[in-house]
Amino acid sequence: MTTQEYKHIGKPFKLTDGLEKVTGYARYVADLELPGMVIGKPIFSPYAHAEIIEIDKSEAEQMPGVVAVLTAEDMPTRDRTITSRNSAILAKGRVLWVGQPVAIVVAETAQQAADALDFVYIDYAPLPATIDLLAAIKADSPTLWPHGLPRDDEDLGALHGETTEAVEVINGALNNVSAENSFSRGDVETAFSEADAIVERRYTTASLHQMYMEPHAVIADPDPLGRNITIYTSTQGKFQVRGEVAKLLNMAVRNVLVEPMTFGGGFGAKYGILEPLTAATALAVRRPVKIVFTRSEDMLATTPAPQMIIDLKLAAKDGKVSGLKGRVLTDNGVFGFGHGGLAAMMMGGYYKCDNVHIDTYEVHTNTAPVGAYRAPGAPQATFAIESSIDELAEAIGVDKLAFRLDNAAEAGDMMGINRPWPSIGYKQCLERLAAHPIMQEPLGENEGLGFAGGGWPTAVSPSEAVCRVDSDGTVIIETGNVDVTGNSASFALIAAETLGVEPENVVVKMGNTEGPYAPGSGGSQVTYSVAGSVKESAENARTNLLKIAADEFEAAADDIELANGQAYVKGVPDKTLSIGKLAGIARNKRGGDGPIVGEGRVSVKENAPAFTVHAVKVRVNPDTGEVTPLRYVAIQDVGFALNPLMVTGQMHGGMGQSLGMALLEATVYDENGQLLSGSLLDYGMPQIDQVPDFEAVFVENASPHGPFGARGIGEPPIIGGPAAIANAIKNATGARIDTLPLSAERIWRALHA
Repeated sequence: MTTQEYKHIGKPFKLTDGLEKVTGYARYVADLELPGMVIGKPIFSPYAHAEIIEIDKSEAEQMPGVVAVLTAEDMPTRDRTITSRNSAILAKGRVLWVGQPVAIVVAETAQQAADALDFVYIDYAPLPATIDLLAAIKADSPTLWPHGLPRDDEDLGALHGETTEAVEVINGALNNVSAENSFSRGDVETAFSEADAIVERRYTTASLHQMYMEPHAVIADPDPLGRNITIYTSTQGKFQVRGEVAKLLNMAVRNVLVEPMTFGGGFGAKYGILEPLTAATALAVRRPVKIVFTRSEDMLATTPAPQMIIDLKLAAKDGKVSGLKGRVLTDNGVFGFGHGGLAAMMMGGYYKCDNVHIDTYEVHTNTAPVGAYRAPGAPQATFAIESSIDELAEAIGVDKLAFRLDNAAEAGDMMGINRPWPSIGYKQCLERLAAHPIMQEPLGENEGLGFAGGGWPTAVSPSEAVCRVDSDGTVIIETGNVDVTGNSASFALIAAETLGVEPENVVVKMGNTEGPYAPGSGGSQVTYSVAGSVKESAENARTNLLKIAADEFEAAADDIELANGQAYVKGVPDKTLSIGKLAGIARNKRGGDGPIVGEGRVSVKENAPAFTVHAVKVRVNPDTGEVTPLRYVAIQDVGFALNPLMVTGQMHGGMGQSLGMALLEATVYDENGQLLSGSLLDYGMPQIDQVPDFEAVFVENASPHGPFGARGIGEPPIIGGPAAIANAIKNATGARIDTLPLSAERIWRALHA
């Protein structure tokens, strides 16, 4: 069906909780108060690497209001091996990065807990630390995990993206590497020997924080016997957090209840970092415990996106991309993650190329363990490949957009990890850019236009939903996901369309872990994975309504229409029964089918990758290197925009984050592993006067298996921006900057070298 054939789907619809948020009525974790609740304040390591000699907590325990001072040995997790940021509840024996929690003060008030922090005396013996990514891989660098990285069966942070399996273990000699993968096809060396042109460059991208509005915050409430625990949290994955907490605390999953609260942003970083610590603390003191990070604590002690160094060699022959060779070094910080495979997937998969070889290395340093940040690995890989594609087109003397169109991957072509792409719309996005007015606009002095493509595989998972119709005509949809980006509004449209009601009469509830199941809100999978189960649940409820209406009208169910909240026989619209009345009849009818309830269960069999093309017009001040974005257009294959308002918002948000990643943002450590960018005074982010008008353009290339043809939306909006801005700067100045962020200083130095 086309958009015009729907009454509600495909039409803009506001956030279902928007009014509560803009008025301040919405309650976040920090707003919640429980009887008998105490406050936890962690003590963070001041050293990047050190042995813990002694912890003297006696004086702090005597401070007013202090309930307990806890170390790892005081926790119910004392026997658990630390394998990830989530399981690093409190340090055991040694600290591994500046910001690792070492002990926690629990007090009646936040101020009392803060006052007691300075009276916990911890004696450290500093150890050699590895901070720099390139230094870490050298043989003479201190080895962070001399006996190998401890591993667990699941890393919650990796759930944000569809990680790749190891293809080949390389017997290399790089130090501090816990995973080495190689992806190859064809004969790369022959391709380079026969090439018309070769471009070879090193690209460096900075570590950066996700900078969600709400820092991490959790409340854990144990029962008096310590058998059950309820966790109130701002998380992207309530079921995943439940499983992780149950595992770490050696509890049955049924004894852990996760109540997701209003969500203040996550972008891949809120998958259980703080919940295990809060839950363990609550069980230790047998009282409800609240831990709320400050902004600086959040930047110090959570999981930023990694720094990456990408060496890329690209060849062209007869106007085609003929060879690609890459090496990806990812600074994972202390623990493991799968960025390398994701980067390889994108970098070697945007363009048709028979000869590819990519090596990826997961490297460890004594810095904060990294995590996902919106399309993890993809913006970094795209910055490399799309900068080099521009350079390669210039080297062979062809139009940069035409070169992309001639080489763009299509369904069946190989990703960088040698899997074939399913249905994708990269070429359609490029074609839409070719026809866009921005391509014909004249450029002024010191102005440049750059563009870049990019894509994301999207994840996909099973889900369930329940639809109920109440006696007042309200339709209640229960799903298992967490609403991070306005999914509820889209689900309301689906239910309204299916049941013939107005979206305002649909209530979407995303309850706790005792309700329906859904995947975590990451990987661009929620709408794609859950919308189908919402549709099916509403269809089953509709069937029940039609049956009741047929009995009441003494007609066949096939002859009943549902529209405007009313049921009537086709051709007889004057005689109606409201769906609320029908629900009331169903609730009171003996011998019938019972209340109006429909269940939906869906497991989509194939993912639906989403591609995008970003075009950015900038002005560069040659005297200062300052970049002023003038216009920003993002074209994205959305499959089908269930709710164009929410899709536009997602695209605008990603464009804003692209500007930050491209021009300003960086998590910076000194040579001792101290975080130098640990507050909003030191961490650069785009201000409103630095943001140009955004234009979001939809390409609706329907996915074969997605609900209504929809595709994942969330990740692609950030992917193409940094490369497009780098290409625009090159167009304006002639200087190729290969390090993110593209700071004014770097640009000035390139122009005055």
